[in-house]
Amino acid sequence: MTKLTLFFGFLTSICLWAQDAPAPVAPVAPVSTVPQVAPPAAEPEIPDDGIRVAILGYHDFAEELPETAMRIHTSKFRKQMEAIRQLGLKVITLDEFTAWKEQGKEIPQKCILLTFDDGWKSVYTDAYPILKEFGYPFTLYLYKNYVDGGGKALTTPMIEEMVAHGATIGSHSVSHPYPITVKSFRKKGENAYDAYLRKEMGESKLFLESKFPAKVTSYSYPGGFYTEEMLKLSDEFGYTYLFTVVPGKIKRSLPNKTLPRYMILGNYDKIFELATTFRESQGPGDTGGQLPGPAEKTAYPVSPEAGAIINSRLPEISADLSTLENFDPATLSMKVSGFGEVPAIFTVETKKFSWQVNRRLRQPSCQVMITWKDSAGKVVETPLRWSFQLDRESAYLPDGE
Repeated sequence: MTKLTLFFGFLTSICLWAQDAPAPVAPVAPVSTVPQVAPPAAEPEIPDDGIRVAILGYHDFAEELPETAMRIHTSKFRKQMEAIRQLGLKVITLDEFTAWKEQGKEIPQKCILLTFDDGWKSVYTDAYPILKEFGYPFTLYLYKNYVDGGGKALTTPMIEEMVAHGATIGSHSVSHPYPITVKSFRKKGENAYDAYLRKEMGESKLFLESKFPAKVTSYSYPGGFYTEEMLKLSDEFGYTYLFTVVPGKIKRSLPNKTLPRYMILGNYDKIFELATTFRESQGPGDTGGQLPGPAEKTAYPVSPEAGAIINSRLPEISADLSTLENFDPATLSMKVSGFGEVPAIFTVETKKFSWQVNRRLRQPSCQVMITWKDSAGKVVETPLRWSFQLDRESAYLPDGE
């Protein structure tokens, strides 16, 4: 039953629609026709507890075969696990990560989470013995079509043994589609794409949970590629954490559906170094270190930091001008090498002048210059200048395909 109240000037009448009501309802007092819309609830701000988690992603292992981006020598993997121990980094379980991310459970300030994608048999034959030796927990991201796939694929007994010894399982789709395949289904229309995603994301979870004693709550995007439709469906399927292949440290406030992860490549050792380097000056999710030697100095805090090496080709470039006095915000100008003057935005509340890079950085070095005028209209004599470096080789699938 619905009550409709209509108010027109001095005339007030009450109309009742009671199609299935057993008895009429007494009139109600007239109310304003102006809808009272409650302001949207603000997202709760998650305080930064200073904890940073680096998630490492591995694929295949072999000692005799040549190393590639996806295959690493077993002996090198052992050295990396030893390096984690010598650095004093805590390797946590996915459950510990979840408890920290959701409830703020206390974990060490610098943590590692180990993940293994696809379901290569070498994870069992080569990596698993080393992980047991060091006592490190880990998570397997399996895609349905490769489980018991023969040849180089993990078998059900292998997976069951690893789960029995503490390994957790996450979903990695049904068929591990390449981005070009996902894009082709998206072009077929909303219904076809929805059905395709429901199979890839939903069927994989049902398969894994029915085959193994595991509750699957996390998903790693094949190739790191995702679309808005995937983000929306993740809640329906019960995925709490979804991982990309964009490198970076994780802090509690980072969005759960696009979490960064360092993909450890067999033919480029620097990614492991970046993943296991924690710098107090870095903001969570930052991916870079510092160049050797004295760092550049800037009059105001900037990001990326002067002289930093970053992994992201699409960083936000910004300067904190909260201590800058006697300037006209309307005259602020930011120029970035390769782009010229960019449409940077000044936020009055925070005094932050920033621009989100909208086209991938390609050059190994990026220079930034910010100029402004004082309140009298005079151009500042010493503009804010700095540069940072781009480590182009350290990003997994850097061109997004």
